Amino acid sequence: MELQIIQNKIYEIRGIRVMLDFDLANLYDVETRVLKQAVKRNINRFPEDFMFELTKNEWQEVITICDNLPETIKYSPATAFAFSEQGVAMLSSVLRSKKAIEVNISIMRAFVALRQYALGYAELNRKLEEFMIETNMQFSDIYQALTELASQEEVKSKPRKRVGYIKE
Repeated sequence: MELQIIQNKIYEIRGIRVMLDFDLANLYDVETRVLKQAVKRNINRFPEDFMFELTKNEWQEVITICDNLPETIKYSPATAFAFSEQGVAMLSSVLRSKKAIEVNISIMRAFVALRQYALGYAELNRKLEEFMIETNMQFSDIYQALTELASQEEVKSKPRKRVGYIKE
């Protein structure tokens, strides 16, 4: 399974990277209600940091932001379940099919790739800040040198008093 497809189904809600139940059901090739039933039957495996149900406001925000949601999902009265990386891993023990195991491996790889991307971004951001600080210092030195040169030119261009006898 392509990592890019999975990464496009990872959202950030409540400051946590999550996947929504309907996307997971689609990837596992099961109905959303079947996935939800399996989770509800094994709810003790899904603490709040593994899985949570979106509030009505959060669900409305997801619908508003994500324009590529299927129409059947957009108008569903039920709110979605959001699964963190650990929750997705736990799903493989609840959905015991070969497809679920294969999909879970791909999803775990996608989460790892996103984490590596975020770390790389943080490193790039740090290097960019260092570069800007160094560049600002160099520009400050150049500005100071130009200011000194300009003041020297000003002194040179001032008319000087003539020395010697003045002929009348």
